[in-house]
Parts: sequence; structure tokens; C-alpha cells
Amino acid sequence: MAVSIVFETHATTLDNERGLATGWLPGELSAVGREQARELGRRRRPDGLAAVFTSDLARAGETTQVAFSDELPVLADWRLRECDYGDWNGRDRATVLGDRVDHLDQPYPGGESWRQAVVRVGRFLADLPTRWDGRRVLVIGHVATRYGLEVGLLGRSLEQLLAQEFVWQEGWEYELGAGPVC
Repeated sequence: MAVSIVFETHATTLDNERGLATGWLPGELSAVGREQARELGRRRRPDGLAAVFTSDLARAGETTQVAFSDELPVLADWRLRECDYGDWNGRDRATVLGDRVDHLDQPYPGGESWRQAVVRVGRFLADLPTRWDGRRVLVIGHVATRYGLEVGLLGRSLEQLLAQEFVWQEGWEYELGAGPVC
């Protein structure tokens, strides 16, 4: 069997609108973000989801709450967090992410590297089948969460992912059990 995973990013935050890289800071949804979260709920409600796994950062939790209220089991997991930019959390997005390839293995000052963030998401994936095998779940997270899913489930190169600009879309679909888990 396999776990069917739908991944969605958290909705737009005030920091996103200000051009800031929130990192491990909580973040707060903007008015646009709250509407995006409501749309996420409308879009995913009929998907036959067994549970929602969300990053424990406030912006992902707020997205989940607005999207689903108390309709599904919600499990917050710190391993789904964004990359920890350390001393750079909350700084200008261009400064933090402009040279993200430089932080592939070199942690941000006082934070972590992208590879460390991806390994963290891989540990989440390793635990998922224990309770959710044969089920469909939604994961709400961040760019680092998606990178972890892409590397862990599709075997994609983290170097290539970091070299490309992240492009938002209405969810990504994965099967845990169909490929490698880091």
C-alpha cells in the first residue's frame, strides 16, 4: 500500500506581501491569505482526506484553521517547518534567498542548511506510514517542506531545486511508497 499525499503551501502572509523571508518566525496571514485559505478548504474538502498535517509555525496553522475549521484531524509537526534562516529570519527576501544555493550545506548564521531542513522532512515521511498507510493526507507547509517531499519521494536533486525559483501552484500530489525516502 501507499500513503497518498497532497501538499499545499501556507497562504500568503503579511511578511510575503512586505518581501520578507519569515523562516522560523510565526507569520500572520494577510487578508489575501485568509481568502486563499478559504479557497484551499473549498478545493480540498471533497478529496477524501483522512487528516491534515501542518507545520507548527503560526502561518501554516492559521491556514489550516481557516481552511478546515475542525472538520478533519489536524496534526502539527515541527519537522514540516520552513528552513531556519537563524539570524536572518524576518529579513528581506532577496537577501535571504538570493544566494540560497550557498546554504545547500552551509547553515544560515544561527540557523540550518537547506539539506538539514530536507532531512527533517524526510524523518516526517518515514513516520507517516505507521498510522496512515492506505490513506490520503494533506500536508500544509513551506518551500522547505516541498523540497523535502520532492527529494524524499521523487529523488529530485536539492541542488537543482535550489537553483530554480519556487513557483506556487494549487497543490502537488505524491505517493509515499512509490519511490525513495531520504
